[in-house]
Amino acid sequence: MKTSLLVCFLCTITLAFSQDDKHLLFQIDSLNSNALRYYDNNEVIHALSSINESKKLSESINDIYGSSLANFIQGQIYSSIDEYDAAEKRFITSLNSSLEIDDNYLIANSYLNLGKLYKQKKSFKELSPYFENALEYASIGNIKDHNNLDKQQSLLFDIQINLCQVYLDNNLTEDALIHLLRAEESLYNYQADANAYGYLKYTQGIYFLTKELFNSANKKFNEALLYLEKNEDGNKRHNNLLLLNVYEKLALSLDKQNLDKQAYAALQKYNTYKYKYTDETLSESKSIAESKFLIEDYKKDAQIANTKRIHQIEITNKVKNLNIIITIALFLFLVSLITVYRSYVSKRKLTNILKDQNEQLEIARNEAVKSSELKSKFISNVTHELRTPLYGVVGITSLLLENNDLRESDAKLINSLKYSGDYLLNLINDILQVSKIESQKIELKNTSVNLKTLIKNIVDSFDFRLKETNNRINVLIDKRLPEFIKCDNVRLSQILINLIGNSIKFTESGCIDLRVKMLETDAKEVNIRFEIEDDGCGIPRHKFDTVFDNFSQLDENNNINYQGTGLGLSITKNLVELFDSKIELQSELGVGSMFSFNITFDIDEVEVEKNKLKSKNEVELKSLNKKYKILIVEDNKINQVVTQNLLKKANYESVVVSNGLEALNIAKVNKFDLILMDINMPIMNGKEATRHIREFDNQIPILALTASDVDSIKKDCYDNGIGFNDIIYKPFDTYEFYQIIETNIQLSKSKFSEKNESIKSLVAV
Repeated sequence: MKTSLLVCFLCTITLAFSQDDKHLLFQIDSLNSNALRYYDNNEVIHALSSINESKKLSESINDIYGSSLANFIQGQIYSSIDEYDAAEKRFITSLNSSLEIDDNYLIANSYLNLGKLYKQKKSFKELSPYFENALEYASIGNIKDHNNLDKQQSLLFDIQINLCQVYLDNNLTEDALIHLLRAEESLYNYQADANAYGYLKYTQGIYFLTKELFNSANKKFNEALLYLEKNEDGNKRHNNLLLLNVYEKLALSLDKQNLDKQAYAALQKYNTYKYKYTDETLSESKSIAESKFLIEDYKKDAQIANTKRIHQIEITNKVKNLNIIITIALFLFLVSLITVYRSYVSKRKLTNILKDQNEQLEIARNEAVKSSELKSKFISNVTHELRTPLYGVVGITSLLLENNDLRESDAKLINSLKYSGDYLLNLINDILQVSKIESQKIELKNTSVNLKTLIKNIVDSFDFRLKETNNRINVLIDKRLPEFIKCDNVRLSQILINLIGNSIKFTESGCIDLRVKMLETDAKEVNIRFEIEDDGCGIPRHKFDTVFDNFSQLDENNNINYQGTGLGLSITKNLVELFDSKIELQSELGVGSMFSFNITFDIDEVEVEKNKLKSKNEVELKSLNKKYKILIVEDNKINQVVTQNLLKKANYESVVVSNGLEALNIAKVNKFDLILMDINMPIMNGKEATRHIREFDNQIPILALTASDVDSIKKDCYDNGIGFNDIIYKPFDTYEFYQIIETNIQLSKSKFSEKNESIKSLVAV
């Protein structure tokens, strides 16, 4: 009997509480609905009062949905009266609450309204996630408002149209079109008002205007006007603002089509709605100002009313918090002591271990630095010692080949000698190139290049090799290629020379095809494909992965007929990758091989290049009209003869001395137009001589003439203040040799002329 009475009592209590909660939930929904009705009627104070009451009741029974909805409505109210900071806080609070209860409608709406608030103050990268998140939650389903009405399609339309405008504002037209089409699809799936249809047509017009499809843009803008000008429902100020924007964009589109009369008529309509919108804005501003004033009063009253209650709650909470804090503090203090002790022991062990490791690393680092310095010094010395005699060999053979009186047999022997010298020089350059690539010291330098001329010069340089191997080269260049591109012509030439030379080396009595094709182009860039194909011995498939490795040979056991170190393809692969490309290989043993790669170049303007070439030719001809006197400072007798003959051939006068001290003495008493200064010489080297000459002559150009090819030479020339104007590396290209000399002389003369003019003007004053 007693048990039955107890059960009945508990059921009665539970039912009473359940009924009480249901009543409070109904009251919360009623307050939120009243707040929305007050908000629609611009009764801001009553709306806020209902919202605050709703929030109190929601907190009393932990109704997260009611609190989330109240904060969302409150955010809309603050947004409508331009209280954007307060609106932002309410929307964020609503978002966090709705995420707890997985209410997709409130989540999507909170993200959407935050995105609208941030449109003017956040970048595209920061802004787009809000709309994307809104779209994600709105697409899930169960998108119903507090009245249990399905709002999915209307919400999707609002999100998609805002996303479209964000992408259009950032010129992402393809993404904008996707969202525009989806917005249109959503619009036709619910009963939308005229303002929504007008908004869609207006956004479509902006899309076509961005794409410069003016007729389509005009059509959409006029369709928008049909909806908006007949719209009597909704917010008149918002409707007039949209009309104002439509006429503005329509006038712009008509102006782009040179339809002046129609554009002017659209502007007149724009001005008409501008005045209406301004009047409505002023009226609404007064209403907003009054609302803000009333809100401040309301806040003060509410603050006074809540002060006593808050004070009592604070006293109670302080006592509770104090007890909690003391307990937590004691626990944390104990944990901290244990942690500190364990950390101390661990750190002491770790410190000892790190100390030993640091000592070992320091020893290893010192050894690595010594090894690197030794390697650099070795490369520098070997480079100089090899290039210096090569300068004499290549130079003398070049001079002999220009003699028309040579017998055919003698010319053939000299050609063979020059080929051997060039081959040895290429071998040295390959070794240096590998060293530079490994240390990542190569940077591309873009210059204007006539691609067809560059390829012709490269192919012409293989005449002797082709005769020797009984091969021929077929060149196919796409006629659509632009005449001039911007690229690093030295690196591109090296790639093509290595690949053509490789094909010649492994082909005998055959054919090498060089094809240059244009893949695609626009106003600024061109994508070009290079293919070098031969009908030589081919490469086995198992060698495809290793053929680009350093020192790799086609056949380790039988490669006596193939000269080379195996560095060419490795260097080529790395150089192609510098151009952000990848080298491709197709080959069949006994049939032949094809190497190919694609590179995108900037297009250079033809007229600019013509002017450059014209000025360049003018510089070349100046040396023929006037003899310049050049001082050659060189300790190697053979190199003295080569350099002096090259200068004589170009109509220059020259004087030769054997070391830096002789150069310093003769420069003090004689006038020269330029000095070619070797770096490594006895008695006084080129650096010391240049420093002393600069003490009494800053005008004369001094060019470092060196067989070394290390970064220290460049630093001495440009960074360390020694006084060099430029560098010429031995052995050098004859044309480049003349160009560097003539350019520096002309530059010096022009500076001297400007200085004289300045002095004359000062004297005149």
